[in-house]
Amino acid sequence: MGVRVDATNNSVPFAMLAVFGTAKLLAEICERIGQPALIGEILAGAVIGPSVLGWVAPDRTLSTLSDLGVMFLLFRVGQEVKPGELHSVGRMALLVAVLGIVTPFVMGWGAMRLWGEPRVACDFVAAALVASSVSITARMLAARGLLKQKSSHIILGAAVIDDVLGMIVLAVVASLASNQVRIADLALTSALAIGFTLIVANWGSHTMNRMVPRFERILRAGEVQFNIALVALFSLVVVATFAGIAAVTGAFLAGMALSESLNERVRQLSLGVSEFLTPFFLVGIGLQLDVRVFLQPDTLALTALIALAAIVSKLAGCGLGAAKLGWSGALRVGCGMVPRGEVGMVVAQIGLRMNVISPKIYGVVVLVAILSTIAGPIMLNLALRKPRPGTVS
Repeated sequence: MGVRVDATNNSVPFAMLAVFGTAKLLAEICERIGQPALIGEILAGAVIGPSVLGWVAPDRTLSTLSDLGVMFLLFRVGQEVKPGELHSVGRMALLVAVLGIVTPFVMGWGAMRLWGEPRVACDFVAAALVASSVSITARMLAARGLLKQKSSHIILGAAVIDDVLGMIVLAVVASLASNQVRIADLALTSALAIGFTLIVANWGSHTMNRMVPRFERILRAGEVQFNIALVALFSLVVVATFAGIAAVTGAFLAGMALSESLNERVRQLSLGVSEFLTPFFLVGIGLQLDVRVFLQPDTLALTALIALAAIVSKLAGCGLGAAKLGWSGALRVGCGMVPRGEVGMVVAQIGLRMNVISPKIYGVVVLVAILSTIAGPIMLNLALRKPRPGTVS
């Protein structure tokens, strides 16, 4: 297994070297064989993690770097998306998001019930399959320079809506599990989440266009515009968390609000920070993978069943919502919404803390989240290689 390194002790430099160096090495190998680099970075986590070499174990330090990595990734992606571009695909993005929630919930719940699991466990596993992890798809779209395509706008817009609605689904499921359904609390959570997203998406850019130049005239210390951007980023992340939605949604909205205000210098600084931190996020996903689950036939069979439901439901639901784009465009949108990443893991952790799912089911959900995270970019890569003439991209 090798020597286990915990980044909370004096081996922090080695842990960072192991994570960053291995991630970039396997990313380079994947690029050379025609696969997305992020697949290599996720696999790097599995290789150096506890279940294989045991060089690095998940801990608070690596978790913090991972959180920062995904925030800066979505912040940078948001900078490449103008609010008007998302508004133009708003109705289709909403349809993709709604179908991308209903279909996975129904299929996930049905698969778990078919397996004979209790209703509450079915609810949590179904909720874990609802929200997509836009972080993974955004990384690939940005790397390939595809953020300006219409299908990319739909994926990003649907993922933001998906996250808001997914948090509402989680709140309902958690309330049902605790037998404490408070309609007023659920309504307040929903109103805060939807209201925050709509306000920033509609008026954030206009506000920043007016505020950034004013602060630049007043402030003098350091990289003024970059500092303003960071304050805006962390402020919207905090407000997003308070509103009951994922921090990464706040980061994406912050980038989008600043997309028309930032100069090239700030964009390059954001890119540099993102390139440094994002591998910690991707490797962190791989660190959660326990390959020993493959030694248990019943767990492996349940994992295969839930993974199939997770992939097919997003392909079918989201693809149907984007049917007006034609076969190729709809396929891209469906593939782009497949990854679950950290979102599914968070739902599983809540279920485990509430004692409504077993450690076995928790392991299945984590593995499904990782498998879908790996499968999504591979499928999207294949879909992007074979565009069909006469379709809208």
